[in-house]
Amino acid sequence: MKVEEVSSKDSAKEIWMTNNPLLEIRLDNIGKRFNRDWIFRNVDAHFVQGEKYAITGANGSGKSTLLQLIAGLIIPNEGKVNYSYIDSQTSIDDHHIFSHISIAAPYLELIEEMTPVELLTFHSKFKRLTLSIPEILEAIQLNNAAEKQIRNFSSGMKQRLKLGQAFFSDTPILLLDEPSSNLDQQGIDLYHQLINNHTSNRLLIISSNDQSEYQTCSVVYKMDDYK
Repeated sequence: MKVEEVSSKDSAKEIWMTNNPLLEIRLDNIGKRFNRDWIFRNVDAHFVQGEKYAITGANGSGKSTLLQLIAGLIIPNEGKVNYSYIDSQTSIDDHHIFSHISIAAPYLELIEEMTPVELLTFHSKFKRLTLSIPEILEAIQLNNAAEKQIRNFSSGMKQRLKLGQAFFSDTPILLLDEPSSNLDQQGIDLYHQLINNHTSNRLLIISSNDQSEYQTCSVVYKMDDYK
């Protein structure tokens, strides 16, 4: 897999603050097809905690599909996704990796009957939050909508909530798919603030064809090379 070096900025603040060993993800000869059509094949990649990566490509190239494979949401038709601790090379079982990963993506739905407070309270049963719920809502500029049902939110408000849920979960791996979709300029500025302040010790992978979304990533994987 080809990689492209781009400029990066140092993150200002560390979110994942526990003493757990660092993680890595390896993709070995990954391929995915739908029916008889291969979306991509022969994908080899190595992701290490503390680094920032981007997956790019034209619409339909498979970048979102690859991110879902990394997250364990779908399985490949060939090859293997391996999760392990860097120092010991101890593998992490596929069924337990979910506790190490946070993801925000357009295709992941929110429970619209809930309020943001209820959603984050429910989410905290599965993954520890790094801030209190009021602090999270203030950080993503939704504190005035804390008790409103999500069904009444605009698409941009829903995207802010998805980002807040992902960024402020205490996980070493953060996956973002088209993270600024549906955001206005204020929301885009907020997204870049979250990237700068809350990713310094995490494994960050961004799937996007918008360079402004992944400008802090030091390695870019191009899906168009795997057709």
